Amino acid sequence: MPTPDRTSLGAIVDAGRTLLEVGGPSTVTMQAVAERVGVRAPSLYKRVRDREALLRLIAEATIDDLGGRLAASDGSLPALARAYRAFAHDRPEGFRLMYAVEGNADAMGRASEPVLRAARAAAGEQRALDEARLLTAWVTGFVSMELAGAFRLGGDIDQAFEYGLRRLAESAPR
Repeated sequence: MPTPDRTSLGAIVDAGRTLLEVGGPSTVTMQAVAERVGVRAPSLYKRVRDREALLRLIAEATIDDLGGRLAASDGSLPALARAYRAFAHDRPEGFRLMYAVEGNADAMGRASEPVLRAARAAAGEQRALDEARLLTAWVTGFVSMELAGAFRLGGDIDQAFEYGLRRLAESAPR
C-alpha cells in the first residue's frame, strides 16, 4: 500500500516563501521547509528535485503573485508602478529572488501582460515594449535602492517616487 501524501507542492512552496521573507534565501533549506510542512526532508524530494528547483518554484510563485496584484490595479502605468512598489515592500526577499533566479521566463511573461497592455495604450503598439521596459526599469531601480536603504540624502521617498512617475508621464510620447 502506498504511503499517503503528507504535504503538497503548494504547501512546500508556501513554506519556502515564508522562510524566504523571514530570513532571506539562506534560510530556505530543504530541512527547514520539511520541518515547516511537517515531514522529513527526504519526503520533499518526491515533489522537488533539489534546493535550486525549490528556489525556482518560489520565484515563480512570487512572480505569479506580483502578476495578480498588477492585474488587480486600475491598469494605468502609474497604478501599475505603485502596485509593483507595494508588492516589493510586502515581499522584499521574494522581489529580490524574482530577478536572482533564472528559468522563470514564462512566469515573467504572464506577470508583464498588464504592463504591456498599459504601455500599448500609452505609447502605441510600435513603442509598447520600450515603454514597458522604461517603466519597469525605473521602478525596479527605485525600489531596489529604496529596499537597500540607498536613499540617504533625506527628503520624502514617497514624494520622490511620485515625482518620478510624473516625470515619466511627462516624457511619454503623445
